[in-house]
Amino acid sequence: MNNLFDVTKKVVCIAGGSRGLGKAIAESFADSGAKLILGSWDKNELDTTTEQLKAKDQSVEGLVVDVSNKNDCEKLIEFTVSTHGHIDVMICNAGIDIIKPAEDCKEDEWDKILDVNLKGAFFCAQFASLHMLQRGKGSIILTSSIAGAHGIPGLTPYAASKGGMNMIVKTMASEWASRGVRVNAVAPGYIDNIMAGVDGNEETEYQKRAMARTPMGRRGSLHEFVGAYIFLGSDASSYVTGSTIYVDGGYHAA
Repeated sequence: MNNLFDVTKKVVCIAGGSRGLGKAIAESFADSGAKLILGSWDKNELDTTTEQLKAKDQSVEGLVVDVSNKNDCEKLIEFTVSTHGHIDVMICNAGIDIIKPAEDCKEDEWDKILDVNLKGAFFCAQFASLHMLQRGKGSIILTSSIAGAHGIPGLTPYAASKGGMNMIVKTMASEWASRGVRVNAVAPGYIDNIMAGVDGNEETEYQKRAMARTPMGRRGSLHEFVGAYIFLGSDASSYVTGSTIYVDGGYHAA
């Protein structure tokens, strides 16, 4: 059974892989023997993460990219292929958020969130698919959110990006299933690591409401989310495509 989840020597590219959930995903794949290419807009964080992994003799390289720029998305995939000859798994994890009421959302905030979260995921997936389709195999994994399927106050642009992402998954999966490329998403609930743009004060009404709405009554630890990515990147999920896996302490079920 362990062979089902084997990702040894798989070439895995992670957009948004230098901090938080992305870093935890990177560490999990690296510990499992995968070859990693990490993309991030923050050079200092990227250098720190790659150095930490290399210190454990793990195969990892980093590239500074801004996934809101289509050309940077292409550059990340081409760097992966030029380094390792191919790409097995593409993880579109880069994301940002700004929590505020819909009536207060500014145009530049809307554009920034949609450009990073949705546009960036689409073009990273698209460019990765061009190589995967030639080989007739590959797994593309997008990081969605419970906000893509539930109305959560304060998250209008973020929710729009994640809802759109869910439909990208279904559509791409339908187009490429017969050609060997699988497309799925992981939809995290509340994580004990706060992403960029989010206030982590547990005493705010927003945070209290979030925990009250989560049946497990707590945020998930980073290590509790990475298993879904390993599953979707391995042969254990060879008959899974077009799916969104909710890792959310029961939020989606409640």
